[in-house]
Amino acid sequence: MNLGLKDRAVFISGASGGIGRAVASVLAEEGAQLVLHGNRQAEDLSRWLAQQSWRGQASIARADVRDPDAMEEVMEVARARHGRLHGCVVNAGIWPPEDQPLVDLDPERVEAVLDVNLKGAFWTARGFLRALRAGGPDPEGAGASVVFTGSTAAKFGERGHGDYAASKSGLYGLMRSLKNEIVALDPYGRVNVVEPGWTVTEMTAENLKEPGVVERVVRTMPVQQLARTDDIARSIAWVLSPTAARHLTGETLTVAGGMEGRVLWEESDVDASQVKRRLRSDS
Repeated sequence: MNLGLKDRAVFISGASGGIGRAVASVLAEEGAQLVLHGNRQAEDLSRWLAQQSWRGQASIARADVRDPDAMEEVMEVARARHGRLHGCVVNAGIWPPEDQPLVDLDPERVEAVLDVNLKGAFWTARGFLRALRAGGPDPEGAGASVVFTGSTAAKFGERGHGDYAASKSGLYGLMRSLKNEIVALDPYGRVNVVEPGWTVTEMTAENLKEPGVVERVVRTMPVQQLARTDDIARSIAWVLSPTAARHLTGETLTVAGGMEGRVLWEESDVDASQVKRRLRSDS
């Protein structure tokens, strides 16, 4: 399917992470022009980009998502380079792997998670919308698109990670507000959330290696497999598309194997070895 993304300029925040890199690769396949954002891992991102066959389609932007002025500046640089920005994948985020129930939760950790995951999403989206206002909408009517990377933790909660779940929950209120605001800047502009469940990334890999974690996760899913980053990236590309998803706005696409937030399988029904074997074969 032609997603209509060829030559469209897309900003991806948190492009140095597993999902971010996968989104970049998928969008590059579609012919998009990319602005890949990183901060502390920006140099690693640059080295990774240099190894890609499509490296001529992308540039690197370095900024701290917690800094609203910095995010506005990199968006404006990107807009000036491409003439206008057509899409923004708001993907930067952190997930502290240690379980900390609220009764023991450190204020510093809460502030760090909310600053990056929620406030960082605000400043990234605001920077994009200001660039959209400066550049104007696509004259051909292919509306601008913002996609937030959410999490099933926002829908079902996540014990020991209330800070993360709360930070992702905030994206829904933001998305549902911005879907009504973006049309003042672009009458065909759209804003949505793609909500991954457990996905194998560098951020979750160590946690998934702990005994019993994979078994516990897949017991809540009718499809007994964990998501790969490509699964999430292709869903984001579809939602971003001005052709395939042109009438989709204010919605949440959950990519989590049918996860319901409750136990669907008895322990004896879960073949963890098969799940892990499939993970290795997909790598």
